[in-house]
Amino acid sequence: MADIALLTGRTMPREVPENGLLVAELARLGLTVEIHPWDEPLDWGQYGLAVVRTTWDYWARREEFTAWAERTAKLTTLRNPVEVLLWNSHKGYLVELAAAGVPVLPTRLVPRGASDTERARALVAFGAGEVVLKPAVSAGARGALRSFADDRAAAAHLAELTGHGDALVQPFAESVLARGETSLVHFDGTFSHAVRKVPAAGEYRIHLHHGGSVQPHTPDAAELAVAAAALAAAPAATSYARVDLVQLPDGPAVMELELIEPELFLAADPEAAGRYAGVLADLLGRG
Repeated sequence: MADIALLTGRTMPREVPENGLLVAELARLGLTVEIHPWDEPLDWGQYGLAVVRTTWDYWARREEFTAWAERTAKLTTLRNPVEVLLWNSHKGYLVELAAAGVPVLPTRLVPRGASDTERARALVAFGAGEVVLKPAVSAGARGALRSFADDRAAAAHLAELTGHGDALVQPFAESVLARGETSLVHFDGTFSHAVRKVPAAGEYRIHLHHGGSVQPHTPDAAELAVAAAALAAAPAATSYARVDLVQLPDGPAVMELELIEPELFLAADPEAAGRYAGVLADLLGRG
């Protein structure tokens, strides 16, 4: 029996470089680790801690994943906590953050089965400029479309999205093209390190599989404050978190709050993996 189970996806690689860095630091603290798919039929109660790390397939099986999380939380210490996983698995949380006063990229949530009128209102909510349409349950920019709000393609794509689930409409943040997004990583609610994710030429999506790159970043006071406000609005404390920010005319705003399976860019800071390992050791009473 290992002290910690690090959870990955059934079709995901187990040997994610980040996981290797974390496992090495946990071993240095005398903790044993096993890596398993979240849907593996194991006795989760045998582990002192189950950490959701690289479950990059959860979004395609959300109901199954959330049901698993609720069961597993009764058997072992699950991190992040089950209420955080449930809340963060649907991007409607952005609307809740905005209602709580957190600066967020303006977001309209369009429900599954929305009428033609509802979809049209969402598309014109931010004027006739460019918008981004995306599923409310997704990852890695899957299903996202950048288009002008009055373009037929936008109307057709939104109709397609809401035929299968909830969708989001957001104004396109022009700053992404020039400066990308900034990602602030926190462990146990405390800022650890940050990076800036920059899209490839001609792209707006910053993900590595779309040609994006990652650069070191030192956040300013405004970015730190917005990230802290977003984490404070989450339904429970988090052991790990990544707050993705974009720059708007009036300051930084939350693009995504990643509390389930974010890449944590542990290689960007030589002490980051150690800080993360220390938080997990404390949860086991071994810190």
